[in-house]
Amino acid sequence: MSEATQDAVAPSPAATTATGASFTARLRRPAPYLWFAGSVLLLLLPFYLDRFWLQAGLFAMAAAIGAIGLNLLTGSTGQLSMGHAFFLAVGAYGYCILGGESSAENGHVITGLGLPTWLAAVLAVLLAGAAGGLFSPIAGRLSGAYLGIATLALIFIGQHVLFNAGSLTGGFNGRPVPPLSLFGFTFDDAEVVVAAVPFQSSEKLWYLGLAALLAGGLFARGVLRGRPGRALNAIRDHRIAAGVMGVPVARYRAGVFVLSSMYAGLAGVLLALVFQRTVPEYFGMILSLEYLAMIVIGGLGSVAGAVIGAAFVSLLPQVLTHYSDSLPLVSAPGTGGIAPGEASRYLYGAAVVAVVLFLPGGIARLKTPGEKKK
Repeated sequence: MSEATQDAVAPSPAATTATGASFTARLRRPAPYLWFAGSVLLLLLPFYLDRFWLQAGLFAMAAAIGAIGLNLLTGSTGQLSMGHAFFLAVGAYGYCILGGESSAENGHVITGLGLPTWLAAVLAVLLAGAAGGLFSPIAGRLSGAYLGIATLALIFIGQHVLFNAGSLTGGFNGRPVPPLSLFGFTFDDAEVVVAAVPFQSSEKLWYLGLAALLAGGLFARGVLRGRPGRALNAIRDHRIAAGVMGVPVARYRAGVFVLSSMYAGLAGVLLALVFQRTVPEYFGMILSLEYLAMIVIGGLGSVAGAVIGAAFVSLLPQVLTHYSDSLPLVSAPGTGGIAPGEASRYLYGAAVVAVVLFLPGGIARLKTPGEKKK
């Protein structure tokens, strides 16, 4: 081989130096190590945390799944939805009706179809998507405040049905939730000992919630990073220009509304399994406002932002309740101080204002110490 050929094949010293510097820079980035450490920590938490904190974490997981769906709709497409709680209720009550057994409670018969609970969970998510599909023609043609007002009507309709259709929903007192059975394994309070640690429903559901959150987050990330995500962002930034470029605006708006509804349905199923009883009052307007706060605080159009915002908004009242005895001004309801739930709304309301004024991209846009700003 000639010297000229060797020079052409062998990498130049500058290229070798650049490759080595790039590899060293990647090693110095803390993000991969933080992700790995966080994953290991989440897998080990059921062995060390008590039931209160495990349930709080499960609430955060369910909220994160629902917030990812709302972020696809509002953060990525720019469609304001005030009715997200309605689709959570469809998922939660759909699972109870499809998987529960008929029984008499509080003076009236509660209807249940008695399907296998794993099938009931899948059908409940599809049912929430179907409910979103029925509303999608409206979602495909409205935008901004008009869509927000239209979806707000879903909350009032849903609350009326939940409180008055006693044979399906149990009325004001709600209805019990059947435990999920998957591949012969039941997520109930029957003890299963693992490494000398008793696993009950919260410990079992923890890993189910992690799997659902991981699958939902990866799917949403793939949507946002692919061609559909670019189309959704184009619709959000300039609807008319997107239509001129050939993007079917109405179809994409309707489709993402259905997808967002399915995410909400999955979150509703997980919430029902954690609560072990569905109550109509929970699925009201305040829940929808909390989901909007989640995606604003975490970061619009970001899967990580939805998870961060959901963790902040859903865990804050749990933390304040747990430590209300040692916190100033915060006390149990009826004792003269500010109730933990009310205090948490003040705090994340202030967080929304702070994010809008000083950090428009949300918490997810903050840079890690080893990451340079682009």
